[in-house]
Order: sequence, then C-alpha cells, then structure tokens
Amino acid sequence: MMRSISGWFQRRFVGTELGGLALLIVFVILIFWLLGKLLAPVFVSIVFAYLLQGMVSRLEKWKFSHALAVNLVFVVFFSLLVLASFILLPLLWEQLSALINDLPQKIKKLEVFVISISQEYPTYISREQVQRWIAVFQSDFSRLGNFVLSFSLSTISGTMMLVVYLVLVPLMVYFFVKDRDEILRWFSAFLPQKRQLIKHVWGEVNDQIANYIRAKILEIIIVWVAATAAFLIFGLNYAILLGVIVSLSVLVPYVGVVIVTIPVLIVGYLQWGFDIHFAYLSIVYFIIMVLDGNVLAPLLFSGTMKIHPLAVIIAILIFGALWGFWGVFFAVPLASVAKALLNVWIEDNKAHLVDFDRKVIGKKER
Repeated sequence: MMRSISGWFQRRFVGTELGGLALLIVFVILIFWLLGKLLAPVFVSIVFAYLLQGMVSRLEKWKFSHALAVNLVFVVFFSLLVLASFILLPLLWEQLSALINDLPQKIKKLEVFVISISQEYPTYISREQVQRWIAVFQSDFSRLGNFVLSFSLSTISGTMMLVVYLVLVPLMVYFFVKDRDEILRWFSAFLPQKRQLIKHVWGEVNDQIANYIRAKILEIIIVWVAATAAFLIFGLNYAILLGVIVSLSVLVPYVGVVIVTIPVLIVGYLQWGFDIHFAYLSIVYFIIMVLDGNVLAPLLFSGTMKIHPLAVIIAILIFGALWGFWGVFFAVPLASVAKALLNVWIEDNKAHLVDFDRKVIGKKER
C-alpha cells in the first residue's frame, strides 16, 4: 500500500511541473504564516501597486512614456494619501472619541429600550438576561474606550508604525509600479526551468487579483461616498465614522453588511427613536446596500470572480482564521487561486488517465 502511494507521489510530483507548483504554494503559505505581521506594510504596498498599475497601463496606451505615467499617477496617489492623513483621519479620530465619550449615556438609553421589550415579552427575554447583556456590552466598550483614550502617537512604537506607513509604504508602492517588470524577472529566476504550468496559473491568478483589487477599492469609495452623503443629509451623529465603517463592510461579502447594519440602526435609534427620521434612514441605508449587492458589485466584478457565494463565505472563514485581516481582504482572490489550482489538478488527472488508457489499449493490441 505504502509502496504504491510512494510510487504515485513520485510519478505525479517529483521532478514534475505540478510538483514545482505545489512546492511554490507551500513556500508562499509558510512566508505568510511566519512573517505575515512583519510584511503587512509590503502587503499594503502591493495592494496599492495593483491599483495604480491599471492607471499606469491606461496612460501608456495613450502614448505616455512609462516613467511619465508612473510619476503622474504616483503624484495623484500621494496627494490623496496626504489629504486622507491630515483631513479624514483627524475627523475619524474626533468622531470615535466623541462616540466613546457619549457611550455611557447611550448605553443607558439602550438599556431602557431593551428592558421595555423584556417587560412586554417576559417569556422570551428576562430582565436578568438584559442586565447580563448590558454588563458585557459595557465592559467591552470600556476596554475599547480606555485603549483609545490612552493611545498616544508619542510612543516609540506608534511613531515607528506611522513612519512605516506614511513614508515606507508610498516608497514601496512607487518602486513596485516603476520596476514591476524587473521585480517579476528577479522572482522568476528562482523558479524551475520547466514552468509552463506556473506561468499559466500565475497569469490567471494575477489577472484575478488585479481586477479584484481595482474593483474592490472602487466599490469601497462609491459606497463610502453614498453612505456618508446620506448620513450627513439626515444629520446622523458620527456620519463620517459610520460611512467609513459601512464602506469597509464590503470587504467581507454577504457577512459584513449584516454586521455593520446593527451599529448604524442603533445610532439612528439612540438619536431619534422610532420616528420618521429613523424610518427614512433605514430605507435609504437598505437601498444603498441593495444597490451595492445587486447592481454595483455585479457590474464591477462581472467576469472576474465566478465563485459561488457559499465558497466565498467558506474562504472568508478559512483565510480569515489563518491570516486575519489580510486573509479576509484576499479571501475572494485566494478562493479563485484555489479554484485555478483545482482546475489544473483535474486537467492533469485527465491527461494522466488518457495516457494510461492509451498504454492499456496499446498493450491489448499487441
């Protein structure tokens, strides 16, 4: 039994392109597993590089030189990064601090509401359960509040991380875009000489990741603008903060929308109660989410991510557990990688079965 398994493994993997591809995948998984946190700035840079590469390629089609296209796109990118760092981030920090300061009062109002429900439906919700839920809620948010209020950029670690993300990340993005071909050639030098299979898989995966990142960033921006504009028009408290949270919910397909709906509705209820403003907010928010899920996302991702929703949810659970935020962010393209590898495996199995049948038929004819 073991001898037959060993023979099958040697025939299929040792010295074959499929074996080289398998070793490459194992090596990449180990790098992510062991150095994921250290390489987080590199992953951020790669994401932005994929995003900017599409703009550079478009400018090159318009007869711009590569150097001029890279420099123009990078100037726009860096300008937007500076604006976000000095305008958007302070606003988000201010609203987050205001939310934490207002939490005790809002929790009391929420407690009154939940207790009123328990009094109307004591069979389903008891007062003791409500008090336990509120206690857990208060303890979790008090820890969050202490962390936010005690956090200071004057610490060495905070300053170093700020330097890494505001200085090193833009530099890495620039060189990833500018020297893309040279970097890919350097990496290809470490690959086996027989790499037709690797080229095929890489070509498919590279296109999938590039299309996914560009479409996902565009989806985040559109949802952020629509949600923030709606919240500001209604005068909702913490509108900019909630708009960012809603836009980031699209990173987790299907699940993110459900999770983010809860804080939006809670903030709306605590501000207005169950009046006409709350009803309008709920309707507009529901319309935005429906349009995103049924119009915007299919339009942006048409022809790029042909993966069943159940497979997407499973991929989010698996890769999120393995690599945290980056596993969630890249869950869909990683699922497409797994799909491409399964297709290669199936095609390779079919090819071996055809060769086996030919040998068997040839022996019988003799």
